[in-house]
Amino acid sequence: MTEIVIVDAARTPIGRFRGSLKHVRADHMGALLIDALVKRAGIRPDDVDDVVFGCVTQIGEQSANIARTALLGAGWPSSIPGMTIDRKCGSAEAAVHVAAGSITMGATDVVVAGGAEAMTRVPMGSNRDLHGEAFGWMVTDAYDLVPQGEAAERIADLYGVTRNACDDFAIESHRRAASAADAGYFDHEIVPIPLASVQERGAESGLDVLRGDETIRRDTSREKLATLKTSFRENGRVTAGNASQICDGASAVLLMSAEAAARLGVKPRARIVATVTVGSDPELTLTGPIDATRKLLARTGLRADDIDLFEVNEAFATVPIAWMKEIGVGHDRLNVNGGAIALGHPLGATGTRIMATMLNELERREGRYALQAICCNGGLGTATLIERIP
Repeated sequence: MTEIVIVDAARTPIGRFRGSLKHVRADHMGALLIDALVKRAGIRPDDVDDVVFGCVTQIGEQSANIARTALLGAGWPSSIPGMTIDRKCGSAEAAVHVAAGSITMGATDVVVAGGAEAMTRVPMGSNRDLHGEAFGWMVTDAYDLVPQGEAAERIADLYGVTRNACDDFAIESHRRAASAADAGYFDHEIVPIPLASVQERGAESGLDVLRGDETIRRDTSREKLATLKTSFRENGRVTAGNASQICDGASAVLLMSAEAAARLGVKPRARIVATVTVGSDPELTLTGPIDATRKLLARTGLRADDIDLFEVNEAFATVPIAWMKEIGVGHDRLNVNGGAIALGHPLGATGTRIMATMLNELERREGRYALQAICCNGGLGTATLIERIP
């Protein structure tokens, strides 16, 4: 099979809800990012065969195929196509899967895959508020579908996860993210945003350049989290403090066939070993990473002990906690630089944000394998295994 390599991976800083990126469209973030990604790699835009982006709330500003509008906004040749896909929280990771498949079958050689979501400007769920319910009776008669937060509570019921355990996990996510930021671990993956050049004309941001994530709460404590009301059950465990943050951001990876990388004279950083997507229990909704991880390990013949690093999206603290119990992996190898509780979850961009962070940490540790997995609304799970190229 064609070997698919990752040449580079990058992301914008993550803007907190109604923060410094409130005047920046998702496709503008994408345009800035993909242009920087290609320039960092030392190739030309016309070397790229396709752009595949994830985006969940495809309405209004995010409705016009932002992969295409991003590349046009970047000034890339109009001959380059673009495609925007929606696999919910796993959309950017699914974009990587689609791009890898395209390269494998020989339809493309070089693809930018990523995602963008401006959740401040395009509210989550606004695309389903116009005409009726998201699910018809043929689905709701068969399944007891609930909001994701209630699904997180059901997972807590199933695995005996307490409110204190969720809050402690959240505190550790912020502590790890703050430590990584202070150590400069995110510097290579972040492309700073010169706000005046990408935000709405006439808008005032009060900041010239956004260079780092705005979402990390350095003063988070058990005492502060204990004051938050639970969001889905009166005496539940899920709060705004132990769930992923609504935020704004974009991320992308540059994928190539190994042959194209050699032809273009670029050095690959890692290779895609395997990808999977699974369907999981739609009533629990969020257990997909468990099933996806197991399937990926079985497909590759590897054991969890063979993997140096794991990333499981922190949609809710209960998700990675349950994953650790099922897969038998300790927190020392999981989300080592924090996750979506601290860094935010810009829906359509999270998959490649995780990949950028994971790749950089794998290189720092000189490890071999890293595996990421994401839960997706509707009962889905995406997973990807990468191998560092020394």
